[in-house]
Amino acid sequence: MTDPIFSKGEDCKSSWHDANAGYNETDTHLEIMGKPVMERWETPYMHSLAAVAASKGGRVLEIGFGMAIAATKLESFPIEEHWIIECNDGVFARLENWAKAQPHKIVPLKGLWEEVVPTLPSNHFDGVLYDTYPLSEDTWHTHQFDFIKGHAHRLLKPGGVLTYCNLTSWGELLKTKYDNIEKMFEETQVPHLIQAGFKREKISTTTMDIVPPSECKYYSFHKMITPTIVKE
Repeated sequence: MTDPIFSKGEDCKSSWHDANAGYNETDTHLEIMGKPVMERWETPYMHSLAAVAASKGGRVLEIGFGMAIAATKLESFPIEEHWIIECNDGVFARLENWAKAQPHKIVPLKGLWEEVVPTLPSNHFDGVLYDTYPLSEDTWHTHQFDFIKGHAHRLLKPGGVLTYCNLTSWGELLKTKYDNIEKMFEETQVPHLIQAGFKREKISTTTMDIVPPSECKYYSFHKMITPTIVKE
């Protein structure tokens, strides 16, 4: 049995921004403060999230840059602007460098999403992709709902689309409580999306088969789920 990703009461938030962004030499893994933030095997899934976020074109907001997997895919679609929030200094430096070579207007925004998002205009984005790393044991399974309930609906234009994931949470839920990914999403995610103001009939999901490497600490289930949530 591997140790849980977060120990009881653990909180990384105050030191996360200037903690070393540990990209390995082959650029297949990103670790920050010993946490497995992102791994290259997620690529097909990140591309699926990017396709949803870009599906309305226009202006897309991405929260969490990581290894630029979703970001680079987003840039391959016919969007107009790509706003990206990232709080870690090392990851942000990589974002600024990456931005120079992209075909669309990039708006890099430095800071925790909790600080940056309240400054963003309402009804402004055609697509939103939220994929940040949980920064405390307390918010491990819930940080996405703080964003979605507080801001996602407001930020989107009518007809705009939200997609998101919390693989660190979902991987744990699929190890400990669920053996059906659709049931996991329906029971643990959908009620919060409805509370945030989204209509049930505007929430849909697709699943893909994927086999994580056996050494992956945060995800071992052989399916991943992509949500599509449209604002009326």
